[in-house]
Amino acid sequence: MKLRVSTNTTGKPWPRWVRMTVLLGVICVSGAGAVYVAMQEPVADQLPKALPLEKVTASAPAGASFRFDRLDGPPRTVVRDANGAVVATMTDGARTVALTGPARSFKEPAFTTAAVNTTVWVRLLDQPWEAGAEKAQWFRPWLDKVLTDQSPDVLAVAMEYLNGAPAEKDAKAVRFRGDAQFGPVAAGGAGRLEQSDFLDYLGLTWTFPDAGARKPKPAHLGALDCSGFVRMVYGYRLGYPLLGTNEAGQGLPRRAFAIAESGPGALVVPNRRQRTTEYGVLQPGDLVFFEVEQGEDQLDHAGIYLGLDSDGHHRFVSSRERANGPTFGDLGGTSLLDDGGMYSRGFRAARRI
Repeated sequence: MKLRVSTNTTGKPWPRWVRMTVLLGVICVSGAGAVYVAMQEPVADQLPKALPLEKVTASAPAGASFRFDRLDGPPRTVVRDANGAVVATMTDGARTVALTGPARSFKEPAFTTAAVNTTVWVRLLDQPWEAGAEKAQWFRPWLDKVLTDQSPDVLAVAMEYLNGAPAEKDAKAVRFRGDAQFGPVAAGGAGRLEQSDFLDYLGLTWTFPDAGARKPKPAHLGALDCSGFVRMVYGYRLGYPLLGTNEAGQGLPRRAFAIAESGPGALVVPNRRQRTTEYGVLQPGDLVFFEVEQGEDQLDHAGIYLGLDSDGHHRFVSSRERANGPTFGDLGGTSLLDDGGMYSRGFRAARRI
């Protein structure tokens, strides 16, 4: 591995002690988590410690003055700093918030040469957004906190299930993250089985408010199908309420079609039962839905929109059979909404939850 010595803002090389700090960090990381670093860099604990604080925080520090604009399509509140730059976007009826933060690069070099370079961080509100909520007492302390929060957000958590992602167990020895499969091989080797929910990956019995206790399927341990992946990221990991059925309720239903049709949040692209090209309304973290199984006129696949990739295409991450698990790469079909490929042709709807 070659270490590229960058320069600071004056054009001069960083002091030797800074370069040594970075070099030691690279050596330590490369031995223990090279795959993860390749997929997501930099995260807070991988940034050079010598950088001044303003280099790793959002553009609007605590105490800054903000302007709040109301926009339509969908109805939302946009927060701007004193220079007019967008700091946050909150959508009516949705809990997901798009925030401006440190630049990151998500990569999956085994399956695509494209990267997703973004300054968008996706966090969850404790309750759905309402117009005028910026006047509530809770809002400003919450905003100041999340603008400097560099713990894993929706996009970073999604990366923790890609091919080669390192495993980690909690205090009860439950593996809660790491390389996920799609499902076990079907009888006779004819593909892989679906119905791998987040509780199957974890191997835990889960009690749902609408369906009672559900036991995991042992053969599906460590596996996530497309909606199971969404439910793992948003639900188990980040606390979004989860349902055990496909009925409408206060949480994410089990299957892709139910999340799209009756799930919580704001439907930013309605399903018109034909290919959609409404890319301009999307923001990172939106759930995107597809109809890709031939002969069935029903939404059958779900993913998480990541934003524009380094080639200028709209890229998403999802768990799929042909890739045997979550990916934003191009194995088994390009993970793009706008290239005319299988998923692009099957793109039907999007929801901001």
